[in-house]
Amino acid sequence: MTDLILICDDDKAIRSTLSLVLKRAGYDVAEAAASAEAIAFVKATAPALILMDMNYTSGTSGEEGLTLLSQVKIYRPDVPVILITAWGSIELAVRGIQRGAFDFVTKPWNNLALLNSIKTAIQLSEGKNSKTDFPSSTINFSKIIGKSPLLENIFSTVSRIAPTNASVLITGESGTGKELIAEAIHENSKRAAAPFVKVNLGGISQNLFESEMFGHKKGAFTDAHYDRIGRFELADKGSIFLDEIGDLDAVSQVKLLRVLQDQTFESLGDSRTKRVDVRVISATNKNLPEMIGRNQFREDLFYRINLISVQIPALRERREDIPLLVKHFSGLQSQLNDVPKAEFSSEAITFLQSLPFPGNIRELKNLVDRTLLVSGKSLITDKELKEQYIDLSPTDGRTSIQSVYPLEDLEREMIFKAMRLYGGNLSKVSLALGLTRQALYRRLEKFKIDFNEREVR
Repeated sequence: MTDLILICDDDKAIRSTLSLVLKRAGYDVAEAAASAEAIAFVKATAPALILMDMNYTSGTSGEEGLTLLSQVKIYRPDVPVILITAWGSIELAVRGIQRGAFDFVTKPWNNLALLNSIKTAIQLSEGKNSKTDFPSSTINFSKIIGKSPLLENIFSTVSRIAPTNASVLITGESGTGKELIAEAIHENSKRAAAPFVKVNLGGISQNLFESEMFGHKKGAFTDAHYDRIGRFELADKGSIFLDEIGDLDAVSQVKLLRVLQDQTFESLGDSRTKRVDVRVISATNKNLPEMIGRNQFREDLFYRINLISVQIPALRERREDIPLLVKHFSGLQSQLNDVPKAEFSSEAITFLQSLPFPGNIRELKNLVDRTLLVSGKSLITDKELKEQYIDLSPTDGRTSIQSVYPLEDLEREMIFKAMRLYGGNLSKVSLALGLTRQALYRRLEKFKIDFNEREVR
């Protein structure tokens, strides 16, 4: 059965244009030229989605559209509504989302972006109203270690949203594995064969933002000696992962909002408008609603990136996964050093499960790796772990170091071994070491390791 979409707009030209676009995309269409007509329709029929102009009945304040939205939600609370507004009235659209709208588009809209939003809204609405979720057993979560109930809930959410084009905001403390969840969403989506482009927004200055994200033409500025393709263009037909989005400055937030709105942009030094088809997955360890209250993060950008929210639990909230994680990390070290996998005693596991781990999985991996390298034993007890443990928990405001060890030498040696094992493949090396690519680059530079080096100098 073809999905039915109701267009609510008093402008006949807009209704006709939207109707043509939707019919060509395979939808059935109904039109309502007045608010009373729209209410009568939704009382009698449940459309799959409603497109609604904010300035309905030729109003200018936007209150007409908000009132109609509230009335529609009384009769059809589960039907997704996408609002149509002018760029200068995005604040009204945000108020509409607060009242239950699914998304908003600005005039003039981009047909591809609009159709993607419609498709996503209908898919998510059908999934929410279905009695059976998409089975998580059909989704590949091989890179994510754990079986705790909290993690299983995340798997269930990812299973439902991965096949859609919905923008996703992943939140959680540093070191919880937000990037791995983003990768799972992409790799289990219909975009899996296309690029997955990772961007650490916290590492991009305001001056470099446009060049990095949208690209530039040779001669666009002093140091532009060659054309550069931006991250959004590289991610076309795939997904872009905007990590540390809470660190983005105010000016760059505006520029990002514009490209997320209709997926169009101009490279620096190029007047041509480029269009892309990109799914956006963002992540942050910050509290964005609190930042909005302090005017540090745009509310309209928050709603644009947050159609779906995935909260990653801290390691202390899923301690039952620690044995599996330890086994996994021990196996990786066994590969790196070409030695038998070390075992951990029950006392060692109990000790690990008692720790606060403010650095989460990243801190656990660091402790396990360090203990294995320093002790050189095939059986690790709580004694070896305690000798290497660094207490990062905020007690008296200071960091208590319980063991002094040549960490930099060990870290350098681990990176060399990983580079040899994976033939210099930086993606595999960063994954094996539990580092982001940016962090790995910094360490390679710090330790003066040639990217193409295969043997320890």
